[in-house]
Amino acid sequence: MPKNLELFLTFARISASCFGGGYAMLPFFQRELVLKKKWLTDEQLLDLTAVAQCTPGVIAVNTATFCGYRVYGFRGAVFATLGVLFPPILIVLVISAFFWSFAENPWVQYALTGVRACVCALIINSAIKLGKKAILDVPAFLVFLVVFLLAAFVGLSPAILVICAGCFGLA
Repeated sequence: MPKNLELFLTFARISASCFGGGYAMLPFFQRELVLKKKWLTDEQLLDLTAVAQCTPGVIAVNTATFCGYRVYGFRGAVFATLGVLFPPILIVLVISAFFWSFAENPWVQYALTGVRACVCALIINSAIKLGKKAILDVPAFLVFLVVFLLAAFVGLSPAILVICAGCFGLA
């Protein structure tokens, strides 16, 4: 299979089978790109995800673009981005045509409640896995703790927190 097609299909499969946004996709990215395909290491995926978080746009699309670029260059970035975007666009178009006719259905509401709980669990799982790889020493733990407390209880802008954490890391 041509490399670009394989990249497109890999990201399309992840995107089509994952619900809940970019953070919920992180364990799928890790399983497919690191464990199965061996295109990236855990550290590379962590770094690309960190950069994707810091750049404007949707984290899943940014991560796919950066991963595609890392694996196959510019063409890889284009095909990974198209792959991660194609299934949701298709699904949203189909659902939007019918959503309002069944949105109030109790069975749909129950299903969405279950999906939301599942997505929360997947995000927490991703955070724990990423944390194990990112928090390797006391200074990194202190940065994590300060940023977590400021984000959770003070409500500082994520952009300010990222810039400050980056400056601390450089120092």
